[in-house]
This record gives sequence, structure tokens and C-alpha cells, in this order.
Amino acid sequence: MKRPHLYKLIGKIAVPMRDVEEWALAFGNPRIVDKTDVGPLHVSTVFLGIDHRFVGDGDPLLFETMIFNGQDDTYCERTSTWGQAEKAHRDAVEIAQKQLAEANANLKASPSSRL
Repeated sequence: MKRPHLYKLIGKIAVPMRDVEEWALAFGNPRIVDKTDVGPLHVSTVFLGIDHRFVGDGDPLLFETMIFNGQDDTYCERTSTWGQAEKAHRDAVEIAQKQLAEANANLKASPSSRL
């Protein structure tokens, strides 16, 4: 049997759906797990509603955490549950804080910043 591809949230629980129309109606519900700004960096974690495990076995990948900065939006972590998504968000915030600290340190160390 083919596993479900579409999901909706009931509270913080992802529930599989078989009917596309019902899924589309449910998809309008709030999907944001968390969002945090770290200086110019934006960390966002959302419920996707579609299983993003396109190959291989394992739990469905239903949540996505990304770090956006307008230049290199390559950080992406996908998880299966709300709790995992919350942890991924906290981890991404720490990564963003380190990236910002490194960028600030490099700026201070730059010879042009001493002019």
C-alpha cells in the first residue's frame, strides 16, 4: 500500500490525509512552528503539509527549518514531528548566532574596518 503523501495538523500532530480537496481546505490553518530573527538572519520553521521524503524509507519529512539571509539560503533541515521541528529550530538559531558572530569578527579583523 502506498503511504500517504498529504498531511494536516491537528494541534501539533500531523495526520495523514487521502483527499486532496480536504487537504487543501485544512492547509489554510496556521503552519508556523517558530520564527526567529538573528540580526539580519531569519530562522523559519514551518509545517509543509506534504511528505518531502521523495526517495528511500523512513518517517515522512513534514517540517522544514531554514536560515534566510538574502545571499545564501542553503541551510535546510527537514523533520518528521513538531517536537523535532522545535529542536531543529533551536539548533538553527544557534547556527545563525555563530554565523553572525563569525561575520562580525571578520568585519572587525578586516583592515578596511580600521580606516
